[in-house]
Amino acid sequence: MKSVSIIIPVKAVNDYIREAMQHYAELDYDKYEILIFPDEASEEIFPNTRIIPSGPVGPADKRDMALQYAKGEILAFIDDDAYPRADWLKNAVRYFDNPEVGAVGGPAVTAPGDNVWQQASGKVYESFLCSGGYTYRYIPKAEREVDDLPSVNLIVRKDIFASVGGYDSNYYPGEDTKLCLDIVQKAGKKIIYSPEVLVYHHRREMFAMHLKQATNYAKHRGYFAKVLPETSRKLAYFIPSLFTLGLVAGPILSIFVPFLWYVYGVVLLIYVLLLIGSIRKAGSVSVWILTFLGIIATHIGYGICFIRGLCSKELIR
Repeated sequence: MKSVSIIIPVKAVNDYIREAMQHYAELDYDKYEILIFPDEASEEIFPNTRIIPSGPVGPADKRDMALQYAKGEILAFIDDDAYPRADWLKNAVRYFDNPEVGAVGGPAVTAPGDNVWQQASGKVYESFLCSGGYTYRYIPKAEREVDDLPSVNLIVRKDIFASVGGYDSNYYPGEDTKLCLDIVQKAGKKIIYSPEVLVYHHRREMFAMHLKQATNYAKHRGYFAKVLPETSRKLAYFIPSLFTLGLVAGPILSIFVPFLWYVYGVVLLIYVLLLIGSIRKAGSVSVWILTFLGIIATHIGYGICFIRGLCSKELIR
């Protein structure tokens, strides 16, 4: 049985961590340890856990400290506001029997206990119209080989992690994209997505916190489209910007070419119909309405900030 070190970067030990510890205790895998890296020391004690103060550094630097402190052969990266299903490690570790596999990950599903504002945020990400072919990051989909997975649920061989130099904090908040690219290109290893390697993730509440997160993603993805084209220069990432430009340019052009009003109206109608069809079962009218509005707001916010990132000379924090 391979040994696993679960790595959790955090500003300070919080209620999410305390909740998650109940779930780590239920893991059906025996050979693991938990390393929590807060800014400052904590007097709290959890089973099978070491709390190691890192100082006021970012998540990428905290995760890199695993190379110094982790005892496991496998590093399981997860966020403080996420927690695993009981079979998380058991299902992940079996993939490492194949020496060609360097990393494994799976979906980060909206936590069942999230409130309606958080549920709506989750539904936005689960929507095909919002996430396109990347909905597998938020809901279980078929197993596949991938080249980019987020650190909320990313499990990596420690020797491979060391060989590529760990996370590059210069790319924060997209350091996981850079790491995955290094695993594939530099180390020549596969990254496997499995629907059975599942964690639950507390979403940011709509609208302010959700949009702050989504637009941060957009800024770094836009910048990465220039500097990491292998994984980021894909049409799916450009579509929200094209939609936003069309939303603004349509009425202006229609002033000069009146016929375009009809085209503009038909396109908007199709968009609304696609939007409605893309919303997964919401569970309540409130969540459905928030999701509907959230997708529109996410498209516009992402579209604007992707262009900002694309036009920037350096990564916008």
